[in-house]
This record gives sequence, C-alpha cells and structure tokens, in this order.
Amino acid sequence: MPTDEQLDCVVIGGGQAGLSAGYFLQRRGLDGRFAILDHAPSSGGAWQFRWPTLTLAGANHVHDLPGYGLTEALGVECDEWPASTAVADYFGRYERRFDLPVRRPVHVSAVHLVPGRDPDDPRFAVTGSSGPGTPTTTLEAATVINATGTWDRPFVPHIPGAERFTGRTLHTHDYTGPHEFDGERVLVVGAGISAVQLLIEIARTATDVETFWCSRTEPVFTDGPFTPEQGREAVARVERRVRAGLPPTSVVSVTGLRRTPAIATAQADGILAWRPMFTRITDTGVAFPDGTHLDVDVIFYNTGFRSALDHLAPLRLRSAGGGITMTGRLATVVAAQPRVQLLGYGPSASTIGANRAGREAARVVADTV
Repeated sequence: MPTDEQLDCVVIGGGQAGLSAGYFLQRRGLDGRFAILDHAPSSGGAWQFRWPTLTLAGANHVHDLPGYGLTEALGVECDEWPASTAVADYFGRYERRFDLPVRRPVHVSAVHLVPGRDPDDPRFAVTGSSGPGTPTTTLEAATVINATGTWDRPFVPHIPGAERFTGRTLHTHDYTGPHEFDGERVLVVGAGISAVQLLIEIARTATDVETFWCSRTEPVFTDGPFTPEQGREAVARVERRVRAGLPPTSVVSVTGLRRTPAIATAQADGILAWRPMFTRITDTGVAFPDGTHLDVDVIFYNTGFRSALDHLAPLRLRSAGGGITMTGRLATVVAAQPRVQLLGYGPSASTIGANRAGREAARVVADTV
C-alpha cells in the first residue's frame, strides 16, 4: 500500500497518555514530525463515553496533564461535574492550547513493518481510515507510541449457559444510569471499584429494584487512606509482571478497596452482601456452586477491560507468557520491538502513570530519531 506521509512518530490514541506524549514530543523538538491518531469522535478519550452520573469526585482521580491543569483550564472547581463532559472539555482545551496535531476520527486497523528494511532500522506502516466506506490512509513512521487504553475491550467471562439467558446482559461499558434497572432484579458481577460504586448507585437510586452481588474473589476493604507506599508496591508488582512477559493485573487486585463512608454505610444497610461467583447461567438466572439458584432480570458485568492492541497483531509482539514483554526505564518499551512503546499497559495504566510514561516515551523517540 502506498505511503501517504512520512513521520518520525505516530501516536495512536488521544486520551491522557496520548496527549501527554504529544506534549513532551513537542518539548523534545519534534513539532511537525509526529501525529496523534484518535478514533473517538471528539476530545476526551474514553472519559467522553462514561455514564452521566459519574462525577469527577466519584471517578478515580483525573490527574492534571503536563503544563496545564484541569482547574486552570476550566477556571473553577468542578468535582461535581459529570466526568464525561468535564474531561472532554479539559482535553479539548489542552489540545488547542498546545496546538497538538490530533487527527480524528482515525480508526487504526493495523501496524505493519515496512518490508525490505534493515531489522536494526525498521519503519512502520500505520493504516487507518475515518470509518466504513472512507479512503484508507497509511502513515510511515520510525517509531510508534501506542496509547489506546482499554475502553474498547470490555471483558466478559465465559460462563456455561450464557446463550440460554432470556434476560438482559450488559457491561460497565454499556451503563447509562441507574433508572434503566427500575423494577428489575439485578445481579452485579465484579470485585473492583466500578462494581461497588454502581451497585450502590443502582440500589439507592433505581425504583423498585432488587440488587445482588458476586465475584470470583471476595473483595478486601481497607480502612484508612491509600498510602504512597501501597501505590508504589502496586505499580512495582504490575511492572514485574510485564517485564516478565506476563499479562498485567489490575492495581485493585494488589491494594484492595478503600472503605469510604459511602461504602461503610452501604455495608451497614446490607447493600454489599457478597456471594461467590456463579458457575452456570440458566434461562432465568444463575446457579451457584452450592446448588442454589437465583432468578434475575439482568446480569451486569463489571469485570474490567483488556488492552486494545489488536491493531498491533501483525508485529507479533506477544510472548509465550501471554503478555508483551516490556523493558525500558518505566517499562514502556516493547522488548521484541524497541521502537514501539505501549502507554497505558502495565504500570503506566493510571492517570499519573500516563504522564510519567508520556515523558519517557518522548525521550525514547527523541533518542531514536
């Protein structure tokens, strides 16, 4: 396929990690030599798709992008604003302030090695389009920074009998608000903060609703603040896994869940009555290991996401351990292909981690080209 443009770097993804990388690429003197390809219709990354009842105060902390903070950009404290609109507004202002070369919508379908190149001096063909029926464009680049996150890869575990269920099944990705469950029996599945927050929201807000909760492992609630030491250890554990070529785990699997006043009250009110994971789905509900059955109208999976990396498959980056072996100072560099970096994979999969990873990724690119 003919190349439409030659660049030093293509950044795939226009969320926090992608914008952070773009900011630092400019500061490294690469202005005009890179592009940020974002598949979303507008600014905001995955935040623009979050449910309307999620406020900035209720979201995992949105860390300021480098050089221009959220409060500075919006001009006011906005903790009670919907995260979907506040972050979208912030990211849009950020893109304009620094004149970042974001192109959207661009749906990247594949990244290939350009044939005939010296293996020690590879280049990459990044192919994408604006949507079905639109022309395909190929950008050639010396380096690739992938910052596609996880929002487009919701994970639902395979449970025998799922195809038989006559009720409704959905994922956090599909949630629009508590009143879509009015008058229903809802089983929330998952052990993370989204499962807990949405279970409480549905139980307290929906009309004439009955809620139930289960997960593979029983969540561990911790009292007191989340300490810097806990944070460092959580990141270190995830980093050790990806450096060994193993799939990354979530931070909450290491740290547990903090028992906030809202969670403590929900526990006292009987909302967070946990039960172990079901083993089979039936026409009308789920069956548990002890032989009991629960009739429900909705199975609501809050079972997390996986990294959106299918477009990188032609590069064959995965290791025998099932993950992608990472290297570099902050574990952003793919060991098998050092000119490809993954942001939001492993230890950089947090808002503060995305900024640090963006700075490091820009340094690696500048040292390469």
